[in-house]
Amino acid sequence: MIRAARALPLLLVLPALLTACGTEKARSGPEPAASGSGPAAAGSSREPASAAPGQADMDVRLRALGIAPELVYVTEVPGFTLAQQSIGVNGDDGFSVAYGAKDGAILHLYAERGSAADCPRDHVCRAPAKGQVVRLYGEKVAPDVLRRAADAVHRPTPAELAPLLPPPRTATAPVQRGDLPPYGDGAPDNSVPGSS
Repeated sequence: MIRAARALPLLLVLPALLTACGTEKARSGPEPAASGSGPAAAGSSREPASAAPGQADMDVRLRALGIAPELVYVTEVPGFTLAQQSIGVNGDDGFSVAYGAKDGAILHLYAERGSAADCPRDHVCRAPAKGQVVRLYGEKVAPDVLRRAADAVHRPTPAELAPLLPPPRTATAPVQRGDLPPYGDGAPDNSVPGSS
């Protein structure tokens, strides 16, 4: 009884810690593409349509993360919010992302090269293109919700993907070190004076 009482506060705090591990705001569902009408054009803080990133820009950003652009898929599930900090590489060049719900349920989406024929028993798989498989797995997610999420899998538009990825890296000049000798192999001299 005492052990259970000590573990209870940790169990109550754990979902909050898991959902608050990033500083980015998560979102649910896709963002509408900027167009000449609607809220995006009516003075919101979003960039105008002319500044919206193109597919080529998104492909460069994805490749910089080690993700093959053709393996990027997302889904929409009512009550689940995409966790931006969960976006990453799956396997060699695949894509993975997680969605969380307020009740602590977590939905994982993995896209990779392969076949839906090898789908694990507790996953729902879709083959959106030849040689590609999208696997969905849930923690505390009902099977019907998992199937609906699989049915909603789609390729994101550049406008939908742009706010999810980290900003592109800017080129920087190499750091100039002052402790490298101008001769030899260029290694710093770490010897202590007076020692032999």
